[in-house]
Amino acid sequence: MANNKFLLQVVTPERIFYEDDVERVEFKTSEGDIGVYANHIPLTTPVVSGMMVIKNDSKVEKAAIHKGFVEITPEKVTILTDAAEWPHEIDIKRAEEAKLRAERRLKADKAELNEIRTKAALARSVVRIEVSKYDDSDK
Repeated sequence: MANNKFLLQVVTPERIFYEDDVERVEFKTSEGDIGVYANHIPLTTPVVSGMMVIKNDSKVEKAAIHKGFVEITPEKVTILTDAAEWPHEIDIKRAEEAKLRAERRLKADKAELNEIRTKAALARSVVRIEVSKYDDSDK
């Protein structure tokens, strides 16, 4: 592994989503956006729904990741997340329907509304819609 690279592992309950040496990774944490390069100071923090951007040599890959945790060391970044999706894996119609449902629930202002869950669902759908725009695979 070159000095300017580190091991990135992205793990979901279903699979090892990503595992390779990379130059940089960017994602959202509960404190805001973060970009990680090799030799980063150690850090453990919650991850929130957002776009993950991976830079490896001249290649840039984008994916949706959702809530979880990240452990950063100088040589390795491990993201444990509830879900991770490449743009071609996202069902855009389903994401748009989920967004509309969540927006309707928030506007309805019902007493039985679980606002935290509804806002989380809205955030997931918005991220999926955003990331799906980067799909350059042949469907």
